[in-house]
Amino acid sequence: MFRFLFRLSLATALVMPACLTPALANDAVQRGQALAEANCGRCHAIDRTSDSPIREAPPFRNLHQRYAVETLGEALAEGIYTGHAEMPAFELTPDQIHDFLVFLKTLE
Repeated sequence: MFRFLFRLSLATALVMPACLTPALANDAVQRGQALAEANCGRCHAIDRTSDSPIREAPPFRNLHQRYAVETLGEALAEGIYTGHAEMPAFELTPDQIHDFLVFLKTLE
């Protein structure tokens, strides 16, 4: 039941930025970008042009080619864990997930 409610609230949250004022939507993008810079930027390119510092780490601007960005929310809520030591395990709050996904959508 929790997963259903979380998916429902996440889907609603992803649609909301279109209804928000530009200033509020921009705040979410900026918070999402700050999360990406702090947690991901040492390995992944988090902008539209740079190469990833670690060649094997996909640039975030290409993630939408592999995954529908909207579907990444559940994985982020459960925590991202990988089989290689360089990527730290971390979990995000629902608000952080929203902001991060809004930021990723700007890179498509």
